[in-house]
Amino acid sequence: MTNEELQNKIASINNSLEFTEEASEFLNITVNKDDLHKLCTDLKSDTDLSFDYLFCMTGIDYGKELGVIYHLESIKHRHQIVVKVKTEDRENPVLDSVTDVWKTAEFNEMEIFDFFGVKFNNHPNLKRLFLTPDWNGFPLRKDYVDVDNIVIK
Repeated sequence: MTNEELQNKIASINNSLEFTEEASEFLNITVNKDDLHKLCTDLKSDTDLSFDYLFCMTGIDYGKELGVIYHLESIKHRHQIVVKVKTEDRENPVLDSVTDVWKTAEFNEMEIFDFFGVKFNNHPNLKRLFLTPDWNGFPLRKDYVDVDNIVIK
């Protein structure tokens, strides 16, 4: 499918999505955080789409908002899209887990939790992955200040 055909098909599943043209080969979709899990389930289960491979998942700090970017591919159809979701709650950022949709999300969600502090509802084992459990803060946030862990030589 072309990006235009993908957009038309995906819009028929959820008409509240925002599609953006960016300097990218991928169709970019922004979804409301409350619709994230259902959209991901539909993207995988719809036979015309079959987005069965989550090949990249990234946390991002937009400044006022925290977000997650999902790069998806259909192995069968060889098309790819980007799904973006944001949360304005920097104090308690929470999104729904997609580990039941794509198993590869399990470690990606732990990494995003570790470095950005985004919690994922229904994650099977959400915990720090790289940093120690007593680490203060989330080092990939733009407002992070490391006063406890800096080593000056």
